[in-house]
Amino acid sequence: MQESGKGHIHPISSLIRESNRIFFDMGFTLAEGPLVESEWYNFDALNVPKDHPARDMQDTFFIKDEPGFVLRTHTSNVQIRYMESQMKKGIKPPYRIVSMGKVFRNEATDMGHEAEFFQIEALAIDKDVSLANLKGTLARFFHELFGGTSVEVRFRPSFFPFTEPSVEVDMRLVGEHVPEKLRDKWMEMGGAGMVHPNVLKNTGVDPEMYQGFAFGFGIDRLAMLKWGIDDIRLMHSADLRFINQF
Repeated sequence: MQESGKGHIHPISSLIRESNRIFFDMGFTLAEGPLVESEWYNFDALNVPKDHPARDMQDTFFIKDEPGFVLRTHTSNVQIRYMESQMKKGIKPPYRIVSMGKVFRNEATDMGHEAEFFQIEALAIDKDVSLANLKGTLARFFHELFGGTSVEVRFRPSFFPFTEPSVEVDMRLVGEHVPEKLRDKWMEMGGAGMVHPNVLKNTGVDPEMYQGFAFGFGIDRLAMLKWGIDDIRLMHSADLRFINQF
């Protein structure tokens, strides 16, 4: 009987494994949370106002038979559940966690957007965490993820209800061996910032004593950059011709 060939790892799975290794080496613990989430963990505890546009039906999938529950719109619910569970056990910061998983947004699909996609999020809480720590963490992550390539990171002012101050993160790869379409070009990666004091309060962490950073990026977008994939829909197509390239 002829032995069948080995299968191929999906690029998203490969990126999740690699990202987890990088963050593990930086002292982060992998944390997980539910896909179907209450509005408290998905919005309220994250300082998202009741009238915030993100709660609209256009952006959020609400569970018809379970009022007050949604398909999570980000992996930030994990950081709330983790901090809350640690405080209930009497375990105070420092906390360093990374979470990766599927999230859902009620929006039209195109080459760069999907109604369901994967997100990576990290959280670090301690007495002296700063934006400089955030920038250094991101620089090391991108550097290792893109094969030791020289990386530059910059912040632009932004606004998110769960961070203050909030920033948009841009990254660019520099060096002769970087693919020409990526070389020296600033690319928007996602949102980040210092965790809002109200978020810490909602989990039982004392914001007068502790502070920290959080960031969230789309894993699908990282995969598109890493392997030159030009249509996000390919990663959710289950087309073996696509998967077999990896």
